[in-house]
Amino acid sequence: MFKYSKILMIAVTTATVLSGCTKLNEVVLDESSATGLTPKQAAEGAIAPVYALLPSLFQHTRYFALQEISTDEAILPYRGGTDWGDNGIYIGMHTHNFSTTDPNIRNVFNELVQSLSRCITAINALPANTDPSAPAYLAEARGMRAYYSWMLLDLYGLIFVKDNPSDISTILRGAEAVEYIKSELLAVEPLLGNTPTHGRLSKAAVWGLLARLHLNAPVYSDIYANQFNFGAADMDKVIEYCDKIISSGTYQFSPEYFDIFDDDNNTNKEIIFAVDQRAELNGHNRLAYFSLSGDQFPLPEFPGANGTDGPGITSDFYETWENAYGPVDPAAADQRFYKENLTIYSNANDTCVPAANFHINRGILRGQQYGLIRRNGVFLRCPNGDMKVGPLFHDTRNRPTLAVNFTKEIDFSTEGSNYPTGYRVEKYEFSRKSVSGRNFGEANIVILRLADIYLMRAEAKLRKGDAAGALADVNIVRAARTARGTIPALTEMNLDILYRERGFELYWEMVRRTDMIRFGKYEGTWTEKTDNNPQKRIFPIPQTAIDGASNIPNYLVQNPGY
Repeated sequence: MFKYSKILMIAVTTATVLSGCTKLNEVVLDESSATGLTPKQAAEGAIAPVYALLPSLFQHTRYFALQEISTDEAILPYRGGTDWGDNGIYIGMHTHNFSTTDPNIRNVFNELVQSLSRCITAINALPANTDPSAPAYLAEARGMRAYYSWMLLDLYGLIFVKDNPSDISTILRGAEAVEYIKSELLAVEPLLGNTPTHGRLSKAAVWGLLARLHLNAPVYSDIYANQFNFGAADMDKVIEYCDKIISSGTYQFSPEYFDIFDDDNNTNKEIIFAVDQRAELNGHNRLAYFSLSGDQFPLPEFPGANGTDGPGITSDFYETWENAYGPVDPAAADQRFYKENLTIYSNANDTCVPAANFHINRGILRGQQYGLIRRNGVFLRCPNGDMKVGPLFHDTRNRPTLAVNFTKEIDFSTEGSNYPTGYRVEKYEFSRKSVSGRNFGEANIVILRLADIYLMRAEAKLRKGDAAGALADVNIVRAARTARGTIPALTEMNLDILYRERGFELYWEMVRRTDMIRFGKYEGTWTEKTDNNPQKRIFPIPQTAIDGASNIPNYLVQNPGY
């Protein structure tokens, strides 16, 4: 039977593997369970577990919390003094008071380590498999091991390296870790296919990961530096790999920005690599309901499917839009900010909507919210049978006179933590196909897409002194969104503008923390956050992992500052 690595037993001992509502059609195979399987079945059984924990990793309270709530984009207060308290972990995340016992930090670490273990199992099983798919699957397993290692390096500042399941992993940090990840991605790149497949590693996905690795290599190599050295060699590689994706002609911009995040985005040609969340695969994308009010019900078919009054965007992040567009409302200036689906927002008389046509608005939601009105668990209807639409109040919170009127100001004060505070984000479509209507979402979660490739290339050009080339790349992205008008072209480019533009294009996509560190913004001050300690650039290694490795002296050493 295949053995899991000794260091990975830390994860087995300490992990909260998957929540009870998660369902994965997965069988982890070993020698005893593989009897009677064809080589093809055995190969598929080896590769499936390599990807299986991605949906859990990308849950709203996992990777999203670490990458967004720790930044100036998202804040999650103790709502109404009763909800999302969670022993202060979201307050600590936003203010950079991370704890070594934080469950989200622990769960992400454990699931990454478990995923590495599954990659190693597959890497050892597949070479003996005679099915023609086995070599490609082996390359995918090695490539995904590199991807999970990159996530560990980015979040925790270290990686675990081994090939033999029975060995103790070698721990690498800094430049050594970067070189290992790079070597693994380069080794598998020629063996992977060119066919776009969102949920599987492809040649283009590896190019994108290599570009991301080189762009952040100066950070990873000297994580606590006062200033990062973005050398020409790394920036040239970013440009090279982005060029490969762009010149392939395989990927295309989506004219409608929010189509990228719809239920049916599995065929969206802008996406290069994503977490496959289709319904037949038991998708678990809760990003759509996380920010919405508990009195927003996006689905006429499901009177129990509502939001959870989770995070809002900070006033600081919203002001970047205000400052960019001046007196013009950002909703009118930039299609990426907002999309109106309910016409009652612009025409107060549109209070009856056929159920099939009811779609809530998308993007950044502000002010008084309108939607389906629920009484005694049933939605009200118009005389013709259409859905009744009107202004919403916090009925589910037993505050029927408190309007669902999202305000700009949000903080950890009693007033700033009330249910209506903070503009909300509805970037991913609230799934219309899920059997639960709330807990499962079928939109694939984006890991890499074409716009990010152009923006990475623009940044590499700019850091090499080519402001004109960077400006051209950014304007290509802006010009691509043509479904509802045009976004005006920029006329100048510098690092602050490029950083702002990455926020406009990629908000809520779990890249903000990494961007803030690379651009030197992570020690800044924003809503409720004043900590400027550079040691908070990486998270603590969970105490359970430290304890689990204590039988090997000085093996797993805590990151400085924790």
